[in-house]
Amino acid sequence: MEKTLIIMNPAAKGEKALRFRKKLTEIVGDTEIRLTSFAGEAGKIAADAVAAGYTKIVAAGGDGTVNEVVNGVGESGVGLGIFPIGTMNVLAAELGLPIKDLAVCWQIIQEGRQRWIDLPRANDRYFVQLAGVGLDAQVVQETDLGFRKNFGPLSYVVSLAQIAARKPPLLTVHTPDGETREGSFVLVGNGRYYGGPFHVFGKAAIDDGYLDVLVFKDLGVLDIVRYTQSLLFGNLSKMADVDYFQTPSLKVTSEGTVPVQVDGEVLFDAPVEFSLAREKLSVFVPR
Repeated sequence: MEKTLIIMNPAAKGEKALRFRKKLTEIVGDTEIRLTSFAGEAGKIAADAVAAGYTKIVAAGGDGTVNEVVNGVGESGVGLGIFPIGTMNVLAAELGLPIKDLAVCWQIIQEGRQRWIDLPRANDRYFVQLAGVGLDAQVVQETDLGFRKNFGPLSYVVSLAQIAARKPPLLTVHTPDGETREGSFVLVGNGRYYGGPFHVFGKAAIDDGYLDVLVFKDLGVLDIVRYTQSLLFGNLSKMADVDYFQTPSLKVTSEGTVPVQVDGEVLFDAPVEFSLAREKLSVFVPR
């Protein structure tokens, strides 16, 4: 018997959260909806649902909620659906889901057309789209939550400018073939996109058995300006001081303390090992 559970992160508080819940209920009818109340709870709810025999688990939220649910589902084979109602919905964009049409997303989930995609891991944590060692993790870590709420994306720009003025860290990337590369910032992706609509990994596919890696050699203020311009124009991986390659696994070590972000959440510091389980996550996709 098919059983579906929707796990919703009511990141929006008060009236806005109530409107989201009402809209979802109108679309899904009497399908069970569970609301999360603290960080990490979505993963526990998802793991309990897998154990209870649910066949479809739906993450209603942004990439952080999807990440938590994926860590609960793991390699169980239970189908993952997505209601993209968060600030960032990069995996939804990767899968071709209609970001603003929740009714169509529900139709896709009900139709049950599945695609098996790769499931990457940073140490013991699964992720679905992207991890970063260094700069972007530092920006997330050092941007005050209250400042973010008041100033939005501008708050990250302020943190970025402050970080760029410091001496960049030295990171070493180790690959299974014994080769090493050095840089100041590393991005590891499982798909094409970074931070929303930006296409940064030119060869990436979410079911090709490879992680896509960018190693940035320089990290001064002018370098960051150049990288940002290339990010906007979609040619970041072609820059002379950016090393782009694909690998099934890698390890990143650092001199000093360097944070690691996984799907937008800072979880630990380097060293970090990245690996990939080939086609182990089932997701519902449009025809």
